[in-house]
Amino acid sequence: MHPMLNIAVKAARRAGTIINRATQDLDLLTVQRKGNHDYVSEVDKMAEQAIVETLLEAFPDHAILAEEGGAQGQSEYVWIIDPLDGTTNFLHGLPQFAVSIALQHKGLLSQAVVFDPSRNELYTATRGRGAFLNDRRLRVSKQTRLEDALIGTGFPYHDFSFMETYLKIFKELMPKVAGVRRPGAASLDLAYVAAGRYDAFWEAGLKQWDMAAGILLIQEAGGLVTDFKGEENVLSSGNIVGGNPKIFAQLLSIIQAHV
Repeated sequence: MHPMLNIAVKAARRAGTIINRATQDLDLLTVQRKGNHDYVSEVDKMAEQAIVETLLEAFPDHAILAEEGGAQGQSEYVWIIDPLDGTTNFLHGLPQFAVSIALQHKGLLSQAVVFDPSRNELYTATRGRGAFLNDRRLRVSKQTRLEDALIGTGFPYHDFSFMETYLKIFKELMPKVAGVRRPGAASLDLAYVAAGRYDAFWEAGLKQWDMAAGILLIQEAGGLVTDFKGEENVLSSGNIVGGNPKIFAQLLSIIQAHV
């Protein structure tokens, strides 16, 4: 394992331990509302602190971009962190949430970790070296027919300006596929695409820390990822389509018909 990835895994596991411990006492948590349908708990903050401390201990001159703490430091190495993706699920005791950590070097994603602490599933990728679940090499699915495809998505939840367009895409897609799923943690959904559990995924209005690790996982598992225009600036657009090459192309063309 790449030494930088190794430290990221250590950081993710530390955060996972904090999160798992907190699931035992959910009713004792302090929760604040960040905005419309957007919550943050003390666990998000504790997990983020554990991640940032672990990374900066090993790489003191690296920069951080994290969901709760924002941006700190200047470097060609930037760690993009979501300490607890799926906070709403977590707060309800629904075991569908993850820790997401990615490293960007000179603007290119180079390391990725998505850790699902409730299932102890660790997804990792290093650019050019493939993607893995625990120690198993990942490949995107081989599905070629849209009608047999399982597609993941995320509903708009705080910015509803895209709602009408989203519902049109959703309405067209539903009868054309085997199923559409929305479990509620984008980083994990993207990891599922890399693992071949979904054939493709799409969502609008995401933040960099929701997507960064998942993008590299999919690419390293042989999949394609773009924004809704079919271009590569996914992180800045906030809009993502990813999947195995065949289903990706079919999903993208349906999305493009509406945007």
